[in-house]
Amino acid sequence: MQGEPAQRFSVVMGDLVRSGRAPVPEALHARFNAAVEACNAAHSDALASALTITLGDEFQGLARSLAQAVPLVRGLRLELMAAGIDCRFVIGQAEIRTPVNPDKAWNMMGPGLARAREKLNDKKAGVFYRFSLEDAPLTETLLDALGAGLSAIERGWTEQQRADIAALMAGVTAAELARRREVSVHSIYKVRGAGNHDAYVAQWRAVEAALVALDAGQGLG
Repeated sequence: MQGEPAQRFSVVMGDLVRSGRAPVPEALHARFNAAVEACNAAHSDALASALTITLGDEFQGLARSLAQAVPLVRGLRLELMAAGIDCRFVIGQAEIRTPVNPDKAWNMMGPGLARAREKLNDKKAGVFYRFSLEDAPLTETLLDALGAGLSAIERGWTEQQRADIAALMAGVTAAELARRREVSVHSIYKVRGAGNHDAYVAQWRAVEAALVALDAGQGLG
């Protein structure tokens, strides 16, 4: 709608990797739909417009801030990984100049959306996290490098490392995880170390700090 005042949000986009090669596409899409719905429910306060599946294997939505987009993207990535599904993501800045539908992220227009889509379509092999920050190109470059590092750590995980690190990222303590798995706390720390947990957490904290600064207008430029 022409004349609609611009509103600034964080656009979140995702795209399943190699979904056309799935042996049972119906099962993959059912799991994808369920994960997106669960993410919308868990992060409803952070979303101005719910994550909406647009083309069967892609989705988009609007978070209220860049920083609020991080936990929902990370949670959705780890949830899909548990089901053996890879998905690439883009977090970007967008000014929306059309009415925002809180239930469906459709028919939106404004600067930032097309650029985020271009980054999503730049399908760098094995990179699952990209950033589209037109007003902060240096920050974008640094965050893309962190996204590549996070992706490399995830690609090296065993299934046990993924499960344990996902639980730890969700706030489960090493002692509680050891009780659940009926192993020693030392065993949890061994798995954690082999999965590069500390580097993984440090990189996510750096991503979050940079996006908090951008939300406050204090980016690197």
